[in-house]
Amino acid sequence: MYIDKNLQVSNEQAVTATAASTDVIDFGQANPDVGMTDLCSMVITVDESAAAAGAATVTFAVQDSADNAAFADTAVTAAIPKATLVAGYQHVIPLPTKMRRYCRVNYTVGTGPLTAGKFSAQIVTGFQQNVPKPDSPRIA
Repeated sequence: MYIDKNLQVSNEQAVTATAASTDVIDFGQANPDVGMTDLCSMVITVDESAAAAGAATVTFAVQDSADNAAFADTAVTAAIPKATLVAGYQHVIPLPTKMRRYCRVNYTVGTGPLTAGKFSAQIVTGFQQNVPKPDSPRIA
């Protein structure tokens, strides 16, 4: 998966409580057509497994804004349990075809706080799945 630093909103961001991504993408125009030419997605990768004393969950939300101040959700995941959020896990969120000028990710921690957990998030046009192929037949 190719990652453009200008399209990355989190890079191994430590998340223990509800927080917005450390960076915001400025598309440079009021209503960019982000998903019109390619199927763009926000890929969120768990860099460090989530941990908590209780049964914590994390919800990922892609948000946009016209003024980089008032953000609204454009795509939201269901609550993901901490047992699923292990290092290497990726969650792919397809982006809508129209967004406002600014974009970020919001991490909502439910039944928290987390005691560990780092996430990276970026917009990509293709993502890495690493699906193993079965071995070829062997001659005995």
